[in-house]
This record gives sequence, C-alpha cells and structure tokens, in this order.
Amino acid sequence: MKIVSVMTGAAPGGAEFAAVELLDALIDRGHEAVMVSDSPEIGRETAVKVRHLELGPKLSGSTWPSLALKWPALRTGLRQALEAEAPYDVLLLHYKKEQLLAPGLPPALRPRVAWCEWGPVPRQMRQGPGRWAYARAGRGVTAVMAISEGTRESVIAAGVAAEKVTYLPNAMRTEEIRFSAEGRSRVRAELGIPTVFNVLGPLAHPARLTRQVVGAADDGLAARMAAVLQNRGAELAWVVAGADAIDELGLTGTSVVYEVRPGRIDRFDFAPEDVGLKRISSLAEIAGGDAGRNVDLFRAILSGSDQGPRRDVVVLNAAAGLVVAGL
Repeated sequence: MKIVSVMTGAAPGGAEFAAVELLDALIDRGHEAVMVSDSPEIGRETAVKVRHLELGPKLSGSTWPSLALKWPALRTGLRQALEAEAPYDVLLLHYKKEQLLAPGLPPALRPRVAWCEWGPVPRQMRQGPGRWAYARAGRGVTAVMAISEGTRESVIAAGVAAEKVTYLPNAMRTEEIRFSAEGRSRVRAELGIPTVFNVLGPLAHPARLTRQVVGAADDGLAARMAAVLQNRGAELAWVVAGADAIDELGLTGTSVVYEVRPGRIDRFDFAPEDVGLKRISSLAEIAGGDAGRNVDLFRAILSGSDQGPRRDVVVLNAAAGLVVAGL
C-alpha cells in the first residue's frame, strides 16, 4: 500500500514529529510512504521520502482572506504534486487547509482520504460557514485519527460522522527514553515540588502504623498530612517540615512539627538549638554524593568518626522517631 501524506505551513513540533513517525512505522511494515511538505527537514533521519510543495501558511483566522484569494492556485498546486505521486492508496491530510482543498481534487487523487487531527477543531470550524466547509470535507473522508478523546468529540461536533473518528494517542520513541536516579533528583530539585509518592507512601503504609514520623516539603502539606493521619487512627505521629523545603527536621533553620493524637493536632516550632545542636548555614554542609560516597558517609556516622552536622541531622531525626515510639 502507498500512503501520500500532505503537511504544509507547519513549524517543527509534536505533530510534525508524530506524523513522520507514523509514516516511518508504516514503511517498516512494508508499505510505501511519502510526505509532501514545504519543510525539507521534516523527514529527519527516517526512511520517509519528502516531496516539496509550497501551499502558503496554515489556515487560521488571520490567514484565511489571503488564502481564499489564492484558493484555485493552491488546489492546482496540490493536484500537480499528487499527480506526481499517483497512483496511491491513501491520501493522509493533517491540517485544515489541505483538508478543505481535497474535495475539489479529481477522484483518482483521493481514493481513500484519512485525516490526522492534532488538537480540538478550532471555534471557527465549529460554527457558521467554517463548520459547513469542514463537515462537507468530512463527508469524503474514510477515517479520522484524533490525538485525544476531546479532539475526537470536537471533530464529531463539527459535523463528521462519529463512526469515522477514532481516538489514537500520540507517538513517542519510548525506546529512546532513559531515566536515571540523578536525572530524577535534578528535575525534582529544579521544580521544587515533591512527587505524589512522597505523600502517598507514608500515608498508605500497608502496616497501618499508629506511631510514625512523616516528612513533608512545606507547612501547608504537613497540615493536610497530619489531618489524614488523624483520620486513619494515629496514636501518636509527627509530621515535620524543615527549613529550605526539606521533609525532615533540619539544621538550617526552624522546623515545623504537627503532633497528631486522637482528637487533637498540635503545631509547634522546633529549632536545632532546642536540643543543643549547632545550626548550619547551608544544606551544602550535609550534602551527599553518589552511591559510593553516601556509603562512606553513612559508615563514618555509624562508626563515630564523623561528629559534624551530618551526624547531627541523622541523630536528630532518629531521636524524633524514638520519642514518637515512646522510648
């Protein structure tokens, strides 16, 4: 089977990437695929052949007057480009301009027409003359692939028969995605937002603990987590939020503690000086490193050879656990 895809007036982006990946996947399955585009680099390193065609900018609220004046010439240009690729089995169209031009093509150049819709149909195409033109073009379409369920619903609402429209998720190269512990830590630090697992983990502990110390990244989150622990029947729990957005008792400033007991939640501040520990100026003073470095640091704390702030913060948080445990 031969597929000819038309995509003009587009800037490099997700739709262009996915459209070419779709064609490349069809080539891998033994089909022939050609992309007709005004962007010569759109094929990238894939096996997709690119044929050049200039059809002006994408159809929009600002470009439609100038495109309308050139409509016959645009249709002629599209017809000539497709005649050069004929015969083929499927004409795959991505943007409104080409979709609206296609009904005026000779039947031999639109044997089976498919659309890829990369987002909800614009408002101008859902009402008035725009809707009429879109629905009219849709009558000659064999299938429409919508990137999301919302996009699918908008295509149907714009007049395309529901049985023609299928939700097909976007494409990505999952085999090229690689995650690392270092990368996750860096992104989380840059965002300054804890993942949902930092919250759900201690709250959904399968042992249904009644005594525990839980860390939160900020005061507001700590208050909400304390309320959940109380509702879950905590006998005694501390939810702590340290200075500098750390989820433990810290040494850089005053930490917040929510003490949870049946029927009550008390909030109090806690400073390292309260238990005779020295305050530090920066988290850099207790920073770790890679796995090997962290093992060495931990062994130094356990052996007693490290008597500095790293040892202090470990002792501080371990002591909080012992207090809550009633020891």
